[in-house]
Amino acid sequence: MRAIRGLWRWRRNPLRRSTDLIEAWVALVTLVLIAVAAPLLGAVVGAAAQGALQRSVRQQQHDRHLVVATVVRRLGGAPVEPDPDTTSAHDTRSRVLADWTGPDGSHRHGPVLTTLKSPHKGDHFDVWTDPHGLITARPLDSTTATTHAVLAGFGAALLTAGLVDSARRLIVWRMVRRRYARWDQAWDRAGPDWGKAGTGS
Repeated sequence: MRAIRGLWRWRRNPLRRSTDLIEAWVALVTLVLIAVAAPLLGAVVGAAAQGALQRSVRQQQHDRHLVVATVVRRLGGAPVEPDPDTTSAHDTRSRVLADWTGPDGSHRHGPVLTTLKSPHKGDHFDVWTDPHGLITARPLDSTTATTHAVLAGFGAALLTAGLVDSARRLIVWRMVRRRYARWDQAWDRAGPDWGKAGTGS
């Protein structure tokens, strides 16, 4: 908004200073950059993030496999808080000792987190593994990847707009400081004779 208000300095005025005109140019350039460059950069960053994330989605969906594990026994300890990226807020995970067979046919045995409310020996549940049967996280889905890409683009646009406006503020601040310095110098020159009879005659 201050950049928009700075455009009033374009008006013709006998009291307009050269710094007023410079400030108007700075405000105009700022508006153009915020209106054009920031959205453009945001779109470029978002598109790049979308491409990278969708490649990651395809790779993870190719490399990660859903297999069935069998509970051997429940492990002690308090329930584990859910991961907000992979489960709902109402899911509480329990640690169990389980057996499962990896995609490569290898038999695996070890501690696993499960969303079974009350796991007992012999209960079955799904786990994600890599090609060698090692437990891994759920693969990223396409919708989540797109959401992250949109947020990255939006964040880049906001950051660009903030940086541009900060540069404008710095330039204006420096001009105001120089203006005050000139006023102080002029005042120092006129000060000794200020108010004396015959001054300026």
